[in-house]
Amino acid sequence: MIRTATRRVDEGVREIPQKVSPEDSSLKEFLEKVKARIVIMGVGGGGSNTITRLNAIGIDSVETVAVNTDAQHLLITTADRKLLIGKELCGGNGSGGDPHIGEEAARESADEIEEFLSGSDLLFIMAGLGGGTGTGASPVIAEIGKRVGAAVVSVVTLPFTAEGAKKREIAMKGLAKLASVSDTIVVVNNDKILEIAKELPLYQAFFISDEIVARAVKGVVELVVKPGLVNVDLADLRNVIESGGPAVLTFGESDGENRAMEAVDDALGNPLLDADISGGKAAIINITSGPDFSLEEMQQIVETIVSSLDPNANVIWGARIDESLKGSVQVLLVVTGVASPTVEAALQGELREPFVERATKPKVEKAAKALPRVTERKTIPIAREVRERSDLGIDEL
Repeated sequence: MIRTATRRVDEGVREIPQKVSPEDSSLKEFLEKVKARIVIMGVGGGGSNTITRLNAIGIDSVETVAVNTDAQHLLITTADRKLLIGKELCGGNGSGGDPHIGEEAARESADEIEEFLSGSDLLFIMAGLGGGTGTGASPVIAEIGKRVGAAVVSVVTLPFTAEGAKKREIAMKGLAKLASVSDTIVVVNNDKILEIAKELPLYQAFFISDEIVARAVKGVVELVVKPGLVNVDLADLRNVIESGGPAVLTFGESDGENRAMEAVDDALGNPLLDADISGGKAAIINITSGPDFSLEEMQQIVETIVSSLDPNANVIWGARIDESLKGSVQVLLVVTGVASPTVEAALQGELREPFVERATKPKVEKAAKALPRVTERKTIPIAREVRERSDLGIDEL
């Protein structure tokens, strides 16, 4: 019997006959109504650049959104939607590198952000830390995302050491705040770009960094929106990432003779990773390959990864066949609950206070005009006045 089945496969009898069921139409309508809404939001200049790169490589079934206080940079960003936050506070001129202003800009535009995120199932926040908008606005956006019921995954970059201790301090405090309001956080250390691209032109070096991050995020999206041979759905993903803490999100591929292990090595050898998977508490392993991929190769990939995790880790694996990948294999890996020295250092260095909801200014009725204090000047000096107000309850950096 086994020989007969093997012969039929070798002869190409792999296609399943297609039949139309009377229920198919209603099922399609139902799936359209309940399909996952995934939003990828780039916050600030660095996050917006990643959004542009994601659109360049192509990503379907998601909404890419660029969020910034800088109208000029927002104009040159490629995204499905664009949100200029803090219009009254910053006047479209940016946050001046001040995270206090970035935070207040997001709070000024909180209703607009919440309206846009309403109904989202999964929210990716992409940001560079150490500046004003990405550092200050991202935690506010994460709070709003969780409030509307989305699982929040934040993917952030840290500044180069050469940028100075002050910028690093700002980034670490921003990281602590963002980690406390995100389900899962992934950290990319810009210093590690030097290990792989120190002799390249600046544009190309950041291009490589954006490419690595963008492809990993694209892999997670496709995990949810594209059906697989062994399927991983949104419920599986949320089960792993909700309250997942520090995480590794990585992608590897190979078309070599030992492609299975080479793809794993490529994923785990990602030079931008700020943590490793050792002792991870939960994981999703998704394998995409051509029709020639074997069961033994699948076992090699899963066993190698699982052996590094916590013995009681919750592991979900999936597989998808892509005819265009004949001879090659791609491995997507999402591991949560990992040890991240950077996140731990950020949390330990924070001012021993949880990220709390501040008292906000009373809402102004829609028919009312903007407050005179804001409309008199819509420039950065007003933003500085906001920073200096004592009733805002913002931690000093």
